[in-house]
Amino acid sequence: MITAASTVTAQGDGFTAPGPANFQYPELFSVGGVDVTKPMVQLLLAAVLVFGFFWLATRRVAMVPSRMQFAGEGAYDFVRNSVGRDIIGSREFQRFVPYLLALFFFVLVNNIFASIPFVQFPTFSRASMAYALAGLSWLVYNGAGMAKHGPLGYLKLQSVPTGVPKVMYPLLVPLEFFSNILVRPVTLALRLFANMFAGHLLLILFATGGLYLATEYGGAIGIVSGVLAWVMAILVSFLEILVQFLQAYVFVLLNAMYIQGALADEH
Repeated sequence: MITAASTVTAQGDGFTAPGPANFQYPELFSVGGVDVTKPMVQLLLAAVLVFGFFWLATRRVAMVPSRMQFAGEGAYDFVRNSVGRDIIGSREFQRFVPYLLALFFFVLVNNIFASIPFVQFPTFSRASMAYALAGLSWLVYNGAGMAKHGPLGYLKLQSVPTGVPKVMYPLLVPLEFFSNILVRPVTLALRLFANMFAGHLLLILFATGGLYLATEYGGAIGIVSGVLAWVMAILVSFLEILVQFLQAYVFVLLNAMYIQGALADEH
């Protein structure tokens, strides 16, 4: 099973290719008039899993760590040192580590859902989910910058480039404001959404296309082509696991870079 909506449709004369309709799910149930869908349940489940893992890893801290504590400390050190301290800097990074840590593993778990049997759906292949998370990040790094420099001071730092003639300001200031303030959350979300969407769509295509070739097209060519398509689906599945990790890392890395830029005294 790829998704609940991923089916092969042989309409007598061909194969219906997968598309955005494969990412639409009917509501599972309603709560207070709100229709709850599978991606919404996955978001909640991912939050519970991330919280549960770190709670179990830290509830009994010992000098000689248990396996769970060792795994939790390794996960924390990876985000703290490789992302927080290296990107934001040793002076101000520590207060942002909890957010970056939760963000990385929340995105990672939601991405990994695409490779778990009977779930097999990347939550952030739904654009609304990715944009909501990017909006939260937008509030965090802009809030950090305004808290340090003041609202007007922060906007000046982000919009007025240093070291350029003032005659260029009418051209550069709107571009800088547009790029640093307005566009960043859009590109942040789009990168995550597009990679999760494209990878899952490709996996559906190979899996359902292979089934169509082997069962509907028939003959030696159809069977051989179908088997090759299934082999490609397996290879794409392994590639997707790598992409799932990389996209979570890139997402949190860019967040750290935006926080560092918001806190910087010069732009």
